[in-house]
Amino acid sequence: MEGNGGPQLDGKVMQTFQKSFGQVQHILDRNRLLINQINENHESKIPDNLSRNVGLIRELNNNIKKVVDLYSDLSSNFSKTVDVNSSEGDSRSDGKGVQKRTRPG
Repeated sequence: MEGNGGPQLDGKVMQTFQKSFGQVQHILDRNRLLINQINENHESKIPDNLSRNVGLIRELNNNIKKVVDLYSDLSSNFSKTVDVNSSEGDSRSDGKGVQKRTRPG
C-alpha cells in the first residue's frame, strides 16, 4: 500500500476529517452560547432582549445548516475514501486479495 500513495491519502483524509470535526465543534460551542443567550433574553421578558432573539435564532438556524453541510461533506468524503480503498484492496498483494481469488469454491 505504501508504494501506491495509500499512506499519504490516508493522512490527507484524516487531516480533512479533523479539520471538519474542528469546525463542527466550534459551531456547536457557538450554538451553546447562542442558546444560553436566547434563554436569558426570553426569561428577562424585556422587549429589546426579546427582539434580539430574532437575530440570535437566525444565527442558530444558519449554524445548524452549516453543521448539516459539514456532516454531509464528511459522509461523502468518507464514502469516496471507502470506495477507493476497497477497489485498491482487490489488487493488493498483502494476502487479502490473494486469499479471495485462491479460496476453493
